[in-house]
Amino acid sequence: MSDQETERLDREQLRTLFLFEKLTDDQLDWLAEQGRVQWREAETCIFAEGEPATCFYVLLDGTVMQSGRVRGEEVEVIRTSQRGVYGGAIRAYMPDDPDQLYANTLRAITDCRLFVLPAAVFATAMREWFPMAVHLLEGLFYGMRRTQTMLGERERLLALGALSAGLTHELNNPAAAAVRATSTLRGQVAGMRHKLAMIADGRLDGTRLHHLVELQDEAVKRAASAPTLSALETSDAEETLADWLDEHDFVDGWRLAPTLVGAGIDTDWLDQVALAVGKENLDPAVRWLTYSVETEQLMGEIDDAVGRISGLVGAAKQYTQLDRAPYQTVDVHDLLTATLTIMKAKIPAGVRREKYYDPNLPAIPAYAAELNQVWTNLIDNALGAMGETGTLSVRTGREGDMVVVEIGDTGPGIAPEIRDRIFEPFFTTKPVGEGTGLGLDISYRIVVTKHRGDIRVSSTPGDTRFRVYLPITPPPVVLADAEPAVGA
Repeated sequence: MSDQETERLDREQLRTLFLFEKLTDDQLDWLAEQGRVQWREAETCIFAEGEPATCFYVLLDGTVMQSGRVRGEEVEVIRTSQRGVYGGAIRAYMPDDPDQLYANTLRAITDCRLFVLPAAVFATAMREWFPMAVHLLEGLFYGMRRTQTMLGERERLLALGALSAGLTHELNNPAAAAVRATSTLRGQVAGMRHKLAMIADGRLDGTRLHHLVELQDEAVKRAASAPTLSALETSDAEETLADWLDEHDFVDGWRLAPTLVGAGIDTDWLDQVALAVGKENLDPAVRWLTYSVETEQLMGEIDDAVGRISGLVGAAKQYTQLDRAPYQTVDVHDLLTATLTIMKAKIPAGVRREKYYDPNLPAIPAYAAELNQVWTNLIDNALGAMGETGTLSVRTGREGDMVVVEIGDTGPGIAPEIRDRIFEPFFTTKPVGEGTGLGLDISYRIVVTKHRGDIRVSSTPGDTRFRVYLPITPPPVVLADAEPAVGA
């Protein structure tokens, strides 16, 4: 039959649809009179997003697909063949929104048969037959929308504030270290200039001065490759070196010994210095060499501090994805590492971290910044469950055509009676004022709705694991946050 040919349903046929099964005979007769049956051929549009919402549709036979548009791209939300699901002008009865538009697009995947009511007819039936329900639905719809918007914004602001505070704390440590090292370096360079003037005032001939410069280069190389000593070994080495300096009439040799030992310098090497410059120039020569070593160590500290700052800034850019396309091919390990770096300050000292990354894990197409939000929510919940002590584990692997990311903790676990509710909006086990109940709901939407993946949880006391499954190959269309599903 063509799209234009129509038929009617009688009272008993309408009663077989779950949406109408509790209506009275008179109500069913009225709907049967007002409604029509329409056929739509496969791959045709039933209604399009943005057009005036003129009809309410109920699926009788066939398969339909609901989609929305994100930045000009059509995004599939749901595909179903369940008899009785509905869509279209589902809020036509809202008195404050008379000129409604279709919020999404509905397409026939196969040949479809639908029961169609004009929007005005559907609105009249709702308002006259269920006036109290209309008031309740109106309040629920607008109230929930306002509440979810406000709490969602607050949830993001609180998370951003906590992460900003943590990042500031992490940046402050290397920045302060660089400032301290720079200040000390200035004094050491001044000391080097003074000692060099004493050495080079004519008391050393050219050969000895050249040999001393060679020893300086060797001292710097020793410092760069100095072995790490235990506390006992360090103490013994410093004592031996201090005794050597005392024997050679150094007034405060104990002050020089720690620096020289840290640079891997021993008494044999100092004997070479004495031989090179002579006893009368030994004190200023050793102090000059000590300044050289300290200068190299301080420059190493500055380099390390600046490297840490650069690493944190890089982690922040990786976490926020500010300079990158929203949808891209990403390495999950990079995202996890960036999130852990950003959250480092929030992890208590008593919580041990374990990482088990699969080295053969492939890159996947994903919304990177939003996946970082998922990791943040799951890690934050794990830390909240454990308190000050425990083990936070992050694992990755592959199962078939899915990448699996597992966030585990050793907290008390999730009680079986609430396990099925943890992904519900606004459901939280945290005390009043400490949680909005949106973290896992947002994570679920990002993973399941947007990436067509899955989140699973297993929990026993001392072992709770959230497993996130993400497809390795991109879905046919990129998924976006969904409107309520057809017939939801």
